[in-house]
Amino acid sequence: MKKSFFAVAAVVAFVWFGLTGCATHDYVQEQIAQAVDTKINETQKQVEANQMEIANLKEAASDQNDLVHKLSSTTVEALERAEEAGKVAKGKLLYDMTFTDKAVHFGFDKSDLSKETKAALDGFAASLKTENKDIYIEIQGHTDYMGTEEYNVMLGLARAEAVRRYLHIQHAIPLHRMHTISYGEFKPIADNSIRSNRAINRRVEVVVME
Repeated sequence: MKKSFFAVAAVVAFVWFGLTGCATHDYVQEQIAQAVDTKINETQKQVEANQMEIANLKEAASDQNDLVHKLSSTTVEALERAEEAGKVAKGKLLYDMTFTDKAVHFGFDKSDLSKETKAALDGFAASLKTENKDIYIEIQGHTDYMGTEEYNVMLGLARAEAVRRYLHIQHAIPLHRMHTISYGEFKPIADNSIRSNRAINRRVEVVVME
């Protein structure tokens, strides 16, 4: 009788441990599967984050390229000159302005500033007060094509210098923060063969950088 009892007990124990072993094995497998899923999810999130970062960088680069393409050639040249001369800390364009309104462009063969031109420069100077004190300004003088190339280069420079003097005397912008250059007749923005357009080319452009 005792032998039968022990035999039955042994069978029960074997079955019990067998079932327990199966349960433990299933639990371990479940935990492993969960860990793998968690790792996959984390990896997927990291991949998505990386893809988003790359997309943002590409978008930023595209925006920068678009900006460069939209800048006038004279503005791009101003940035290059300022960087080469070590005049700008960031090499960053803040904005550029072209004084081409009928009321503020220069008269034929003139470099003096009209009341309207001075008013426009007053508004421009007021806007500078909100900018970084370390700004650097390039003032570009332009002419129409009437006269010799050499004379127009001098005339364009006289116009740029007139603006520089006014900004310094009336608005205390330091001279070392301003640079002048003349393009003469070589950078027209309107067809010089049309008389009314020539007035548009008699202009000054101002590039503000930091």
